[in-house]
Amino acid sequence: MSEIAICTRQLAKSFAGREGLRPCSLTVERGTLYALLGKNGAGKTTLFKLLLGFLRPTAGSAAVLGLDCLRQTAEVLRHTGCLIETPVFYEHLSAAENLRLHLACMECSADPAPLLARVGLDCADDRPVRAYSLGMRQRLALARALSHRPEVLILDEPINGLDPVGQRETAALFRQLSRAEGRTILFSSHQLAGAAELADRIGVLAGGRLVLEADTPALRRRFPGRLEEGLIEAMEGRDAE
Repeated sequence: MSEIAICTRQLAKSFAGREGLRPCSLTVERGTLYALLGKNGAGKTTLFKLLLGFLRPTAGSAAVLGLDCLRQTAEVLRHTGCLIETPVFYEHLSAAENLRLHLACMECSADPAPLLARVGLDCADDRPVRAYSLGMRQRLALARALSHRPEVLILDEPINGLDPVGQRETAALFRQLSRAEGRTILFSSHQLAGAAELADRIGVLAGGRLVLEADTPALRRRFPGRLEEGLIEAMEGRDAE
């Protein structure tokens, strides 16, 4: 029987009476690549912040590796690497210096050089982060998420700003992390084709509600030759048949 890495039970969040996330029950098995899809404002980032303890739920519960996301936030973060919204760095420091500070905060020791090489930043040298392109910043954010060797990665639009080569390299890295190293990756993306090619399982949020969830092969059988169209229908809140 597969172990569960991430689990929510009727998890919900409201903001001043507006439902950002309606009661959502979701499970992600260990070692799985799970793509969470949805239009802007669908509730993806809200769900991720609830899982990381950055927001308090209005109702329901969430657990990562069996740890309560609200009551055991520090321990959840110790075992989780994340990339949420626009990553923030010490702009005057280099990539390696930023990673060293993060590792110190996490009470971990590691050489930044292999981490930077793994995400394609081995040529970044000593330039300050303020000189980085959007794609380079995304790569550094991913290196930071990986730096303390977390069991779970929660990544909000991790390929945003990457060129096609960078997207392909990141997809290959995710497969390596999942298949060879057994890490669990929950990620959001607006690149439907790429997400469907990469993910083992896909969930779709529409209007704060989980409207579709299935293994990717099952979705391909459900929407033969029109998977992207079926996903868009679900994202728009239409019956995807």
